[in-house]
Amino acid sequence: MEGFQDLIVIILCLGLFAVMLMQLWGIVIALPKAVDYQQVTAKILFILILVELFRLLMVYLQEHSISVGVAVEVTIVSVLREVVVHGALEISWIQTASICGLLFILGALLIVCAKTPHMDCISANTPLCPIVYSEERQRQDCVEYH
Repeated sequence: MEGFQDLIVIILCLGLFAVMLMQLWGIVIALPKAVDYQQVTAKILFILILVELFRLLMVYLQEHSISVGVAVEVTIVSVLREVVVHGALEISWIQTASICGLLFILGALLIVCAKTPHMDCISANTPLCPIVYSEERQRQDCVEYH
């Protein structure tokens, strides 16, 4: 079952990579023309979102768990992209307050993820997690020396 899930994630990675290339090609073609810079900025932010999603999938392939920090970063960039696309002045005050609240909560979650060492890998319990496996190695070393 794990191999099948890895295959699905690899297919998603290839699809994301193809979409990134198409978006980059669209930006390259659109730059020489007279273009709305708001749309170009939105496309660049969209590519950054795809890059972060690609990174999230790579972390999943390595650790078989989702990195909370990377997921929060993707969400923050996605929210900010929507503000850029729609324009900050065109959004109602209720939506602006909601977006500010969401960004505040996501920022707090990102700080918690940064302050908690290896929060994601502890829950994954994989050999790539230095905290969990260093404790086990210390116990094994104590058993070997005694």
